[in-house]
Amino acid sequence: MAIAREEVQHVAHLARLSLTEAEVEKFTAQIGGILDYFAQLQELDSELEEVEPMARPIDTANVVRPDGLVPFAARETLLNTAPEREGDFFRVPQILA
Repeated sequence: MAIAREEVQHVAHLARLSLTEAEVEKFTAQIGGILDYFAQLQELDSELEEVEPMARPIDTANVVRPDGLVPFAARETLLNTAPEREGDFFRVPQILA
């Protein structure tokens, strides 16, 4: 499907773009290619009418592992690296009034 140079120039004008003649030629060809691709997709739609629609092609179950509490072996070492500490927590400067 072809698109006219005037249509590309009109769209560029609406978008407030100034295009050179080379850019108009380039975009005319590129948009024409995109429109050709959409025409192919429309032809494919008619061929796929007998295919049953589905939400997803592969049924999946919950694939994440269950949550579990695991003690951290180097807890004290980690807490000792903080500039300031309050009990088992890092102490940070107040950022909200």
